[in-house]
Order: sequence, then structure tokens, then C-alpha cells
Amino acid sequence: MDTIRRYFPLCWLNVSVLDLPRSRRFFKYNAIFYFIAVFFIQFNMSDDIDSIFEVVLETALTLGFIALVLLLNRTFNTFMQVASAILFCENVVAIFLIPIVFWVTVAEDTPSYATLALFFMWDTAIVARIFKDVLQVNTPASLVVSLFYFFTTYGGAYGIYSLVGG
Repeated sequence: MDTIRRYFPLCWLNVSVLDLPRSRRFFKYNAIFYFIAVFFIQFNMSDDIDSIFEVVLETALTLGFIALVLLLNRTFNTFMQVASAILFCENVVAIFLIPIVFWVTVAEDTPSYATLALFFMWDTAIVARIFKDVLQVNTPASLVVSLFYFFTTYGGAYGIYSLVGG
């Protein structure tokens, strides 16, 4: 519980990821929760058992992207902290996002999509802040890395699934 309290301010952009503790157990629990939350959102949108494959791809691309960026930056020793931080913040956003996804699916109106866009911007800002701290880059560069992260993980999973699954 103490680890959650230390990671939670990261969702409000109030702490540096480098100041957070490393914990394999916390990472494992976040990865499992992330998989379940993304599966729940994905299954709500597609109603297909094939969404499991897409969620596995998305989780692998998420962890792979983080690992590759840290490896290229020669800061791979922070992988546990960075992956835990991104997964934890994605989980917090997902908790708020699940009812909004239901709303978007049912209503399909402008306010629902606007709310979804606000949550995407919040998520982008969180991930950008994490990469800014770890990569030691300015805000515009971290926003570019953050957007590339989202395109790679979500778009990549969808693209690979479309090619393989049809």
C-alpha cells in the first residue's frame, strides 16, 4: 500500500519517476491489472474472443517500447521503475476510462468523445512526464516520445492484429 501511495502522485505530475522505489512485485501486479483492464476495455468494444490476442500484443508492445527506449538511452537500469510507473498510471486512467468507454459505446455523441479525448490528453501528459524525467529531454521532445509510444502500442497492436488475424 505504501508503494501505491508513492506512485499515485505521478498521475498528477507531482513526482519524478526516478524518485520512486523499484519493486518486482509491484511491477507484476501492475502488469496483471493492466492486462485485465485493457482486456475489459477491448472486449467491450469488439465483443470477440480475438481481443485476447490484441491485448497480449498491446501489453508486449508496451513493455517492448519502454525497454527499447531505455536501452537506446542507456538507462535500462530504470526499467522496473519506468514500466511500473507507466503501467500504474495507465491503470489509474483505465479505472476512470472504463465507464467512459461504455458511455462512448452507447451514446456515440460529442460530449462522450470529448471526455475520451480529455482522458487521452491526461494519459499522454503523464507518459510524457515520465519519459521527460528518464530521458532528460525537454517537454516537446517528451510529448513526441509519448505520442510515438501510443501509436506504437495501441496502433501497432491493432495493425499487427489486422495483418495476422484478418
